[in-house]
Amino acid sequence: MNDSTDTIVAIATPSGRGGVGVIRLSGPAAPDIAGKICGSLPPARQAGLRRFRDAAGDSLDSGLVVLFPGPASFTGEDVVELQGHGSPVVLEMIVAACVDLGARRAGPGEFSQRAFLNDRMDLAQAEAVADLISAATDMAARAAHRSLEGAFSREVDELAEALVELRVWVEAALDFPDEEIDFLADGQVAGRVASLRARQEALLDRAGTGRLLTSGVRIAIVGRPNAGKSSLLNALSRHDAAIVTEVPGTTRDVLRETITVAGLPVTLADTAGIRETADRVESEGVRRAEREMHAADLIFWVVDATDPEAHPLPGLPDAVPLIRIDNKIDLVGKRPSREGRHVRLSAMTGDGLELLEQLVVEELGLEDAGGGEYSARQRHVDAIAHAGEHIRRGEAELAASGSGELLAEELRVAADALGEVTGRMTSDELLGRIFSSFCIGK
Repeated sequence: MNDSTDTIVAIATPSGRGGVGVIRLSGPAAPDIAGKICGSLPPARQAGLRRFRDAAGDSLDSGLVVLFPGPASFTGEDVVELQGHGSPVVLEMIVAACVDLGARRAGPGEFSQRAFLNDRMDLAQAEAVADLISAATDMAARAAHRSLEGAFSREVDELAEALVELRVWVEAALDFPDEEIDFLADGQVAGRVASLRARQEALLDRAGTGRLLTSGVRIAIVGRPNAGKSSLLNALSRHDAAIVTEVPGTTRDVLRETITVAGLPVTLADTAGIRETADRVESEGVRRAEREMHAADLIFWVVDATDPEAHPLPGLPDAVPLIRIDNKIDLVGKRPSREGRHVRLSAMTGDGLELLEQLVVEELGLEDAGGGEYSARQRHVDAIAHAGEHIRRGEAELAASGSGELLAEELRVAADALGEVTGRMTSDELLGRIFSSFCIGK
């Protein structure tokens, strides 16, 4: 980790030419360095027009300068922004001048890192900054903004708070066995554990949806040769992304195309037809298709509706949700239809595509998404799932043996797992909460 006492500098606007370019300084020497660059600084949080000069006094550019004194700044430190013309050459010259005056070039994400270290945001909010910048759809951008404002963190913190409170009650039962109320035997604790488990499961579902909004959905299109996989890719992407011929084995490698379904970024992966083959190149394509299936969030199994003997496809993973698609219904005189996870359509005419897209929305749990979702990442999903494992384990121990000690330990581990999401929960914090919640001397 870089020294957080350094003053760091970086160009804050994207690379390339633009009308305006922003340079950000953060650290104890930021006002002094910016003052030497600009001659003087305007009052805090007021923009002032200044000429930017290097250490030798040569003019580099002119623009606006704004001072944000810490701790009420993005990083919690003194921050200065220099807003000049968006020439990459000019911006680099100004950064070099700041370095000559004592600043250090910032590393990737170091401004957000300092914001976290200075308690200006938690880990989930810091990650939401990057998610907002990279959002590919309106829904993803809105979800990232909600996480940045703390919506996700509040839900995680509220669940962690409830786990801590329940552990305090359990610890009380262990520490004061002669109290009139037996906390463990009256069913109240078991009911609270069940309630916490339900809250964790709901949070896990929402985090899973948030992860899809952030990273997008990976859908593998698989099937036997000439089932119409490439035609389906072209139909869903609305252009001829893949070569379509009647020659089996035309697709040899994985072809990816990104589309939007219900505001969600979706990466479609058209794969080689799966069959036994002696062709080394095609065999490698089949191997990659099988690998793509296991990495997908959803599988489209495409079947040729004109084939009266559509045999099951080998190697389909049980852990990945699957939608069966009977393609080429226009050639057998059938109408588009849907039964459960089974859709009949024509990629060539487009009939039935709307049924497939609606099924994707339902399969991914996106029917109600968009109104209050937040962005999340796989590590958040893993941490919340880990917390759930320990809540269920503690619930089972309590039901089987009435063991308060084991329940308390499982609740502790569950709370620590949630603390990994935001970076807030520590054993010291838990210790302080126990002592402040009970009169130990009673």
